[in-house]
Amino acid sequence: MDQVKIGKFIAECRRKTNLTQMQLAEKLNITDRAISKWETGE
Repeated sequence: MDQVKIGKFIAECRRKTNLTQMQLAEKLNITDRAISKWETGE
């Protein structure tokens, strides 16, 4: 799959649930930088 499309999907889902990148990262036990990279397709 296309990494950019996946990133947009993650960002959209996160925003629908009113979570910040930091809050999602805490729930997944990862860094907010990882979330940012996922959402930008890096």
